[in-house]
Amino acid sequence: MKNCVIVIPALNPNEKLCEYVRLLSEERFLSILIIDDGSEHACQSIFDRCSSYHNVKVIRHSENKGKGRALKNAFAYILDDEQMSKAKGVITADADGQHKLSDVMTIYQSLSKNQSKLVLGVRSFDSENVPLSNKTGNIITRHVFRLLYGKRISDTQTGLRGIAMDSLHHFTDLEGERFSYETNMLIAAVSQKLMIEECPIETVYINENESSHFNPFKDSAEIYWVLFKNFFKFMGVSLTSFIIDITLFQLFMLILGFTFARRRILISTILARAGSSLFNYCMNRSVVFKSKRKWNKTIIGYYSLALTEAVISGLSVYLLFRLTGFRVVFLKAGVDLVFFLVNYRIQKLVVFKD
Repeated sequence: MKNCVIVIPALNPNEKLCEYVRLLSEERFLSILIIDDGSEHACQSIFDRCSSYHNVKVIRHSENKGKGRALKNAFAYILDDEQMSKAKGVITADADGQHKLSDVMTIYQSLSKNQSKLVLGVRSFDSENVPLSNKTGNIITRHVFRLLYGKRISDTQTGLRGIAMDSLHHFTDLEGERFSYETNMLIAAVSQKLMIEECPIETVYINENESSHFNPFKDSAEIYWVLFKNFFKFMGVSLTSFIIDITLFQLFMLILGFTFARRRILISTILARAGSSLFNYCMNRSVVFKSKRKWNKTIIGYYSLALTEAVISGLSVYLLFRLTGFRVVFLKAGVDLVFFLVNYRIQKLVVFKD
């Protein structure tokens, strides 16, 4: 018996699911768990046939809750089951027949190596049978993921995944009820420093992927919100810090009105920047990156980064001005935009790294 649990979320499947489950059952996996995610009553006979095969169990949602919720409920069920929780791992597969048995076996072989990891069955998007929307969407999401999270993943939306049992608890309480949950799984794996292994699988799209329940607008919006959510927080904190800096500068300029202009501007600038940077540090540490490191281990790194960035930014603007002769304000805007993106990555991966 293959000591692994297969999880298949299904919504209004066709007869192909029965044949797929039969083939999986013949491989004698420890268990095959099908989540009927609120399918129509007409599909009941399909689930009944599936449940008649060896070691197949069907769990039904009374209403459609989404693929993410189906996966999370399945994972919780496995962890609570005495027999299933002793498996080496869990393999998730789609119900539309696009994950071949041979590819499932490839994921199983990887999970059998007793390592804490997430295994991804990655498709090739260069073949002619890949719909343009899927090809374009994957190119965009994988580049955005690498930019924001520092990890190159070839196929961010693959549904064929293997999860080592000792890593399954990382994925039971994540946000996302629909397809965005699978993106959150990748973010969680990177955050938890899990090994992510990619296994090439056959690229199968049946009838232009017409059986998919993926909503190109709603689900894409949710996925990109998940990807950019933390970066948007970073932008919001940065904008608020800028407003605080300007406000404090004006306030100190009024308070120090009795001093000479040069001294008044210098002192006001220093005090305003001290207040706004402290706010920025506290918000990034607690809200954006949610770092659990003690403040004395992060504040030195934060201000060292800020000082280094200011020096390099100033030198870069000066050198570019000497080379191009462009207006300084435009050069500074471009340089600071680049440093803003770099700053996010460094704070995330170095300064506030747990």
